Amino acid sequence: MKSKQFLQLIICCFFLMGIGEAFCKAPNPQESIVWAKDKGNLLLQTFQEKDLSKKYQALDTLFLQYADLDYIGKFVVGKYWRSMDASQQKEYQQLFKRYALAVYKGFPLTFKYPICFEITNAIQNKNDTDVFAIIDLGQNLAQEGQSQKIMVVFKIKEEKQGLQIIDIKFAESSLILSYRNRFYQMIAEAEEDMTWFLEDFALMVQSAEKKNEQNLLKNQQEKEL
Repeated sequence: MKSKQFLQLIICCFFLMGIGEAFCKAPNPQESIVWAKDKGNLLLQTFQEKDLSKKYQALDTLFLQYADLDYIGKFVVGKYWRSMDASQQKEYQQLFKRYALAVYKGFPLTFKYPICFEITNAIQNKNDTDVFAIIDLGQNLAQEGQSQKIMVVFKIKEEKQGLQIIDIKFAESSLILSYRNRFYQMIAEAEEDMTWFLEDFALMVQSAEKKNEQNLLKNQQEKEL
């Protein structure tokens, strides 16, 4: 498994655990540690499902339960949200939900060897709490001679519905800002014309969904052999 694929896994974890709205209070560090352990174990348990269709179904359920897709969608387009009229905003939100449920399915969700993690610390800031974790990929990277342990920082806030992740930092890089940069680039390539952007976005979503359908079909055929 490549390092890039591991980063994709982290993105999957990020979305499945959810992202909250702004102006929330920082949760208690010990409470954050317990929450992170619980959600991490739940995610790894879901990864063990061998039937790809059932795995997708379970991950979709987690995704919709823990992710505030309206907020995520607005954040990644940033200032351009106000450039869309009401009908475009509605179309974009619908596309973004499909995108969110499609894109993680292109990540490596099956691993030959077990993965484990350790929550090492939690530091409460003014508005959020940083939870430090070491994710051990075991033998999944052994043949590539790469580090098998990755340090990740989860930034958590307390919402009305409970604790939710608002960002992940990997090697000092903010994940949510990286996604905003990606969408800004897409909008720039559409010459900041939101109609063109939505057309391009729709094609990208359709392509991802089609690829996922092909993967499910391939998985089903392999099971029947």
